[in-house]
Amino acid sequence: MIIKRFEVGPLFVNCYLIGCEQTRLGAVIDPGDEADMLLEQAQYLGLQIQQIINTHGHSDHIADNKEVKALTGAKIYIHPADADMLTDPRKNLSAFFGEAIVSPPADAFLQENQIHKLGRLEFKILHIPGHSPGSACLLHHKTAFTGDTIFAGSIGRTDFPGGSYELLISGIRTKILTLSGDYALLPGHGPITSVEEERLYNPFFS
Repeated sequence: MIIKRFEVGPLFVNCYLIGCEQTRLGAVIDPGDEADMLLEQAQYLGLQIQQIINTHGHSDHIADNKEVKALTGAKIYIHPADADMLTDPRKNLSAFFGEAIVSPPADAFLQENQIHKLGRLEFKILHIPGHSPGSACLLHHKTAFTGDTIFAGSIGRTDFPGGSYELLISGIRTKILTLSGDYALLPGHGPITSVEEERLYNPFFS
C-alpha cells in the first residue's frame, strides 16, 4: 500500500494519500485543506483518486471534500451516523467558528465490519463512536487509520455534540487495543504511534 501523510489546515489535520500499488487507484483520507497540493502529490505518485474517505464529519477533516470531488469526481465515503455533518455547518462545527463549511453529500457509507475496497486493497471498517457518533477507523495489514479516535498519548475530545467519553474508551479498549502490538496507528492529528505504545504509555489506558 502507498501511504503519504500531510499536515493540512489551521488545526494540522493529518491527511493521508493512499493507493494500490498494482492498480494505482487512490484515495484521500480526511482532506481538510490544500486540495491542489494533495492532488499534485497524487499525480506525482501516479495515483488516480477515486475515493474521499472521511473518518468523521468534523469540519477540519472535510473542508476540502468539495474541491477534491470537483477536480477528480471521487466518491465520498463516511459512516452514516456522521453523514448529516457533511452538509450542515452547525453539526460539523464550522458555524461556531464563523464559517460555513459544506461538503457534497456522501456517495456511499462505511459500515461496521464492512470490507471496503480500493483497487486490490481491502480495509476492515471499525465503528468507534465517542469523538463523534460516526467515527470510523480503517484497518489494512497492520495499519489502522484512526481519525480522532486515539492519538499518541491521548484520545479524541468527547465534549462536542454527540460525543461520549464512555463509548470512546470502551471502543478503543475492545477494538483498537486488542489488535496486535505492532499495528501502526495513523491518527487524525499528531505523530504516528502503535498499539503497543498506547497500551504502555497512553495515560487513559496504561
